[in-house]
Amino acid sequence: MYQTTNLKYSQWIFSLVLLIWSPGEVVAAAVDQLRTFIRETQTVSAHFSQTLLDKNARNVQKSSGTLEFERPDKFRWIYQTPYEQSIVGDGRKVWFYDHDLNQVTVREFNIAIGSSPAALLAGNSAIEDNFELIDLGIQDEIEWMEAIPKNRDSAFEFIQLGFSQDGVLQYMALRDNFGQTTYLTFSELIKNPVLPDNHFEFAPPDDADVISE
Repeated sequence: MYQTTNLKYSQWIFSLVLLIWSPGEVVAAAVDQLRTFIRETQTVSAHFSQTLLDKNARNVQKSSGTLEFERPDKFRWIYQTPYEQSIVGDGRKVWFYDHDLNQVTVREFNIAIGSSPAALLAGNSAIEDNFELIDLGIQDEIEWMEAIPKNRDSAFEFIQLGFSQDGVLQYMALRDNFGQTTYLTFSELIKNPVLPDNHFEFAPPDDADVISE
């Protein structure tokens, strides 16, 4: 049961991260970093470490893995620890694969991201149509911004992004409506790597349990 819950949690975490690949007309220092990052970056590969804290700031889980993106709507988000999970989007469908359970959940792209901040990726609206963007200033040489959903029904209170002063995305913080906070640290980030043409395709294993939603 816990592992299944962890998979569902991973599904909306990947959606949140897609925020950083979506264009928008915004202002302020850290948000300008975001705009420059988007303008200059078509593909990305990176490692990530993720920490989930409950509402009492107790460590619930740590995980890590790799991610790759090709703007605007192709991605591979691979959890390597503590459970092996793959989330792959090809622009039409999103595949969630739990390796241990040998279970695949497939959703239409627009449906998969429709209830999260990543919905702005699928449409033509600017970021500020869905979020209030706030420049939080510089702390320890990291430029921070906060995105607060304008939709009162959103499952998230805020998303914070931290950029180095040379424009490299390094941190993300997410707070949900249950008081849980997820911290992500990005490392070994490479801008515009050459990725294989079929890199964002996914074929479920023959013996996997496939669920379409």
